[in-house]
Amino acid sequence: MENTPGPLAGRKEWTALGVLMLPLLLVSMDVSILYFAIPYISQDLEPSATQQLWILDMYGFVLAGLLIVMGSLGDRIGRRTLVLAGSAVFGAASVAAAYAQSAEMLIAARALLGIGGAALMPSTLALIRNLFHDAKQRAKAVTIWTGVMTAGISLGPVVSGLLLEHFWWGSVFLINLPAMVLLLVLVPILVPETATAAHGRFDVLSAALSLGALLTVIYGIKEWARHGYEPLPAVCVLVGLVLGAVFVRRQKHLAHPLIDLGLIGRRSFGGPVLADVLAMFATVGMAVFFTQYMQSVLGLSPLTAALWSLVPAAGVAVMAPTGAALAQRIDRAYVMGGGFLMAACGFLWMTRLHTDSPLWVGLVGAAVYAGGLVAAMTLANELALGAAPPERAGSAAAVLESGQELGGALGMAILGSVGAAVYSRDMADALPAGTQYADAVGETLGGAAAVAAELPPATADAVLTAAREAFTHGLGIAAVGAALVMVCAAALSVGLLRGAGAATTGPSSAPDAGRTSPDTVPR
Repeated sequence: MENTPGPLAGRKEWTALGVLMLPLLLVSMDVSILYFAIPYISQDLEPSATQQLWILDMYGFVLAGLLIVMGSLGDRIGRRTLVLAGSAVFGAASVAAAYAQSAEMLIAARALLGIGGAALMPSTLALIRNLFHDAKQRAKAVTIWTGVMTAGISLGPVVSGLLLEHFWWGSVFLINLPAMVLLLVLVPILVPETATAAHGRFDVLSAALSLGALLTVIYGIKEWARHGYEPLPAVCVLVGLVLGAVFVRRQKHLAHPLIDLGLIGRRSFGGPVLADVLAMFATVGMAVFFTQYMQSVLGLSPLTAALWSLVPAAGVAVMAPTGAALAQRIDRAYVMGGGFLMAACGFLWMTRLHTDSPLWVGLVGAAVYAGGLVAAMTLANELALGAAPPERAGSAAAVLESGQELGGALGMAILGSVGAAVYSRDMADALPAGTQYADAVGETLGGAAAVAAELPPATADAVLTAAREAFTHGLGIAAVGAALVMVCAAALSVGLLRGAGAATTGPSSAPDAGRTSPDTVPR
């Protein structure tokens, strides 16, 4: 297909993009904004250990489970309508969460926040497809979208810490309200509606299958990462995979499916989705390690660690626009491959960390891998969004974001398990056989710190030193694993996506259903 430039967007479209970034920032912040608030919530609402976990996880589970459903719904009823509905739900749920009187109420409010967030996230990315028809402008808009999404996750703990310095824990939810009110006022003025009648009746059974598959798989993976192998998480993953297979089979036989399997089969869409899965695998998997390293090994306070964690954003701020600019001159497959190789170098740098390393060593490594990853993800998102026809942009955005959620869960589980195995082995070697507290300190660094607080000073120092060295060794091995995955991602990007961008930069680039094109993934 010839690369035909679309009409240029003007001031109204760029202003609309700025407005749409508000809900994206807040939705991504809400993934991590409770990290500092949980102790205060525990004092006030007195949740059980299980309830506390659900307070933290309910938002992410519902958000991930409903992305595909909401993306398809937006394609049918209009993405602007869905943004407005999601904003109303998100705002109301924020008030309910802030003034929750029990753990059960807060869990329910977090579920409602997930519903609102799921309505907002794919709609904001899909609307970029409709606001920006010119490929270069769309690339810039997607760069901004990706940067705001990643910045929100990093900003969540910082904003939470700053608010809790002056206000009660409910303030971390009420901060959402001004943005949601602004959204409800400005979106009808600035953002055109995108409703289409081309998608037919909404299939409720497909929605239920999609929700069940994603929820059970992601829940099972996260529980596996948290507690190791247990029967229930394994069964959840198995059930989720079965539901997913049924979902896919049903989509093949529906006249108007929730997701376009033909689109996913195209290398210009399926390839970027795979790239996003691998990128988030490494990002989330290593974020858990580096956050704990700063706090439990270097001894930084949570707020100080959160503030320092913003430093790698400098790498993102440089590399995201640089990658987009290079993709105008070089095949984006090579630029994406270079971004993944840059990330691999950053992860290998992290293997240099020791218990006495200066903070800057870790920050440099994090900046390098974060910059490379975001550069690759930005191009992947833009390529996938350009490959989707405008009327299917909501579903396409939802598939992209669902892949990111799944990749993050896999990274936490697999890299977390690798690090935990190294830690346990090193602690078993470091402690004398038969030590009474060996089991407690041999599982996690946090467990070792808790046990050390009850031991005589000399013994406590020896236990903590061994635990910190074991944890740092585990971090290094996990970083090697992340680097290897990034090398594979670079090879896949170049091998699968070389030349794919040329066919997806027009205003409407998806091939007709059933037509064979050179952009189809070889089977």
